[in-house]
Amino acid sequence: MSTTESRLTPSEQPTSEPPKAAADQAVKETLEDYTLRFAPRSYRRWSPMVVATTALGGIAYMADFSIGAGIGLAHGTGNALVAIAVAAVVIFVTGFPLAYYGARYNIDLDLITRGSGFGYYGSVLTSVIFASFTFIFFALEGSIMAQGLKLGLGLPLWLGYLVSTLMVIPLVIYGMKALSKLQVWTTPIWLLLMVGPLVYLVATDPGTVDRFLAYAGTDGEGGVNTASVLLGAGVCLSLIAQIGEQIDYLRFMPPKTEENKRSWWTAVVMAGPGWVVLGALKQAIGVFLAVYILAEVGPAAAPEPIQQFRSAFDTMMPSWMVVPLAVVLVVISQIKINVTNAYSGSLAWTNSFTRVTRHYPGRMVFVLVNLAFALILMEADMFSFLNSILGFYSNCAIAWVVTVATDIGVNKYLLKLSPLRPEFRRGMLYAVNPVGVVAFVAASGLSIAMYFHALGDTLQPYSPVAAALIAFVLTPVMAIVTKGRYYLRRTDDGIAEPFLDGDGNPSALTLDCHVCHQPYERPDLAACVTHDAVVCSLCLSTDKVGDHVLPASA
Repeated sequence: MSTTESRLTPSEQPTSEPPKAAADQAVKETLEDYTLRFAPRSYRRWSPMVVATTALGGIAYMADFSIGAGIGLAHGTGNALVAIAVAAVVIFVTGFPLAYYGARYNIDLDLITRGSGFGYYGSVLTSVIFASFTFIFFALEGSIMAQGLKLGLGLPLWLGYLVSTLMVIPLVIYGMKALSKLQVWTTPIWLLLMVGPLVYLVATDPGTVDRFLAYAGTDGEGGVNTASVLLGAGVCLSLIAQIGEQIDYLRFMPPKTEENKRSWWTAVVMAGPGWVVLGALKQAIGVFLAVYILAEVGPAAAPEPIQQFRSAFDTMMPSWMVVPLAVVLVVISQIKINVTNAYSGSLAWTNSFTRVTRHYPGRMVFVLVNLAFALILMEADMFSFLNSILGFYSNCAIAWVVTVATDIGVNKYLLKLSPLRPEFRRGMLYAVNPVGVVAFVAASGLSIAMYFHALGDTLQPYSPVAAALIAFVLTPVMAIVTKGRYYLRRTDDGIAEPFLDGDGNPSALTLDCHVCHQPYERPDLAACVTHDAVVCSLCLSTDKVGDHVLPASA
């Protein structure tokens, strides 16, 4: 049971236990999310492979088919496949250290970002970037579902957008417990409906492969050229922030031990950076299906997954089954990903709001906020200018993820200027760490300027490369310049018991929070000098006067 919403803020209830009625109401609102905090071992009872299956179920989105189709139709199959491969390599390499830290230390990407170069308030910037990612892709998936509902049921698009938005609310309320069941049970059906038509097309008409490989794109240049590859890769790299949603599941991994280390590592790699393998495959399939149906539906409709799979199903089954099955595939895919988008987005918004205002309003408030943003984008017909949105957004996402990955891989392990264990608690971190903030702002700012042709048309395709390179170079440079002094405000949290157990996992020792009187595991607590007690991370976050915040080290 979640305790994060069953408590009042310190200013409202400084020393007494919250009323039972309020706690019961909070439990009804949400059963589990562990917003803003470490995910305790007592709750993490899933096996590594169940966590991995749940996390991979969240990438069942149809957007990959649209993204791949858009790139392929514009630049040709050769350029599209190379672009997809380049983006996949970058996403895998940068996603690996982030996934490891999320699974090993049981915290989400925002908490990792705080202690990896950004500081306690500095990571609010990236929380907003990630929240934007979730509602952009929610809108994209909702648009795809609305297209399916229009084809199958005749619903007007505006109503389809509303249906696709409202239907996820009951599912996302219940957090990890409900999401794990949903993803595990729907994944086999989704895989069968996605892979079956493709295998049938290739087996019955091998000529489709030749036509696919020979397609030159609307620019008509043919062959592979650097500008087209980078433009395509920039669109694919907008998905680099997906690792944040994967970590929202991976933080519930069980402790890594000698007995489970093989399955533990397999699950982390599969469900962490490994998501991009399936993602890249879906993008390539999107190119294939778009080329296959291009002559039938035209270039405007070819990127629509509902049209792609309707045509694919049409070749292998009776006509009366075609549209219903295509609609079922689209609806299952939309539900699987958009419960994750709504869930992860609500966590990101809540993190930012609570730190800035020091008030915790409850995650469900921001579920509705995130859905409202997504619905506005859908009603504005974002699908028609999809690649432009993703190309712009990718510059911010690349700068953020590369900065954090570089801080972990270079500053922590090579330069040893960044603390190896990620810190996230208020009072332990400086408000802003210039290492990550400067690297991120410089990388995203310059790459966005390049994307909008501010530095000339020639450099425009290179904006994602600039975002990655500037972030990769500036992150260690800033750590060296600042000598790593802005990572930790304190090195001692005032609690005598060790933070890690004998296996190097976060300790399962529980202590009672002085403010809310709830038991929490050791990593979620810090000492309170004022009252000679310990305080949990959420009560620290909502402490309006700083009464429980430890002073800075001398």
